[in-house]
This record gives sequence, C-alpha cells and structure tokens, in this order.
Amino acid sequence: MMLAIVAAGGYVFWRQFWFFRDPHRTPPPDSGLVSPADGTVVYVKKVEPGADVIVIKQGVAAKVEDILHEDFDKPKLVVGIFMSPFDVHYNRAPLTGTVKAIRRYPASGEGNHYMGQMHLRSLLGLEPRYAGSMHIVENERAVTRIEGDYKGSPLACYVVQIGARTVNGIDSFVPAGGRVERGATFGMIRVGSQVDVVIPWRYDFSVLVKEGDRVVAGETLLVR
Repeated sequence: MMLAIVAAGGYVFWRQFWFFRDPHRTPPPDSGLVSPADGTVVYVKKVEPGADVIVIKQGVAAKVEDILHEDFDKPKLVVGIFMSPFDVHYNRAPLTGTVKAIRRYPASGEGNHYMGQMHLRSLLGLEPRYAGSMHIVENERAVTRIEGDYKGSPLACYVVQIGARTVNGIDSFVPAGGRVERGATFGMIRVGSQVDVVIPWRYDFSVLVKEGDRVVAGETLLVR
C-alpha cells in the first residue's frame, strides 16, 4: 500500500509540477543556432530537394515536405530532437528574429502515434533511433517560422513541434509578427514529444551535433 501511495505521489509531482519546470538558460556567446529543445538528437542531415530525410521503415520515408507540410526546391538542414517525458518541454528560439507564421496540422489517419519505440531506442542507444517511428510523418504538429539575420544575411528557421499520443496541447507563446530573442521561450509541448529544426542550407554552416548527442534548449549550438 505504501509503495502504491509513493508511486502515485511521485506521478502527481512529475505531472503537475516537475513537468512544467522552465529553468533559466543562457545562450552561448559564440554565434550560431541554438537547440530549440532538450533531448536526444535522433537524426541530422543535409537534404537535397526531393530526397528522403530518413527511411522510417521499409516502404515509408520522411521527406522535408512530410515534416513541414510545405515543399521546397533548395537543400535543407534537418535536425530531429526527441524529448523524453523527463526532459524540459519548453521550446526556445534558435535565433533572434520575428515569428512570421505559425501553422498547425492535425494528425493524419486515426490520430497521434505513441513515441515509445523512439524513447526505448534512445535509452538503449540503438541506431537508427527513428526506426519504426511513424509519428514523424503522421502526428499533429505546429510549424513556427522564425526569420532573422545570421552572419549578416537573412535566414528563415522552421521549428516543428510534433505531439505524441499523450500530448495535451502544443502551445505558442509568441504570436505571428512577434519578436523573439535567441534562446528565449516561444512555446511548449505538453508531455512526450519531438522537435525538428529545418533550415535552408548555407555553404558556411558547420554542423556541430550528430545522432545520439544530448542537447539543451537555448544553450547547445546546433550549427555555427
């Protein structure tokens, strides 16, 4: 009985208090795009127009347009970050700029998929961590486009918040037209989730992360 009470109390504390923690974060002094999420990098790839970002399973691949629900004719850098239920779920802006658009897309098919397989593969370090994870292309999502200045020229950065089966909402705190600073909170996903970053590829990018790396929202540099 006591064990059950402790377990129930621990769950309530995690779900009602610990989950909603939003610790202070300080962006690094070095220039570069910071991670929008805490979690594990599950894929990172430069993607040519029309090419697959990843192959989820035999016969099922994810392209940029599957993740963003928009089509593009130029190369993109795509970084996928899995947020476990124990990670901080507030999301932060990769660069300073203006929120130009927020687009929301419902789940396709019969609703959101669970992300348990990706969670397990991430815990065990099994590659590829995205294997069999249909949520990447079928779950509900919010796509936020932030346009700013990077190394003296304009850059549009897309942050894709993907909800899990247990998600209770994807929040956007900065409306379209609002200004957001690099590393500042712009939204959150309630319970298990994934956040992808899609950026037009530039010749001067140096990618600093790889699959399996742990990243911290607002602090870890993804590219410089």
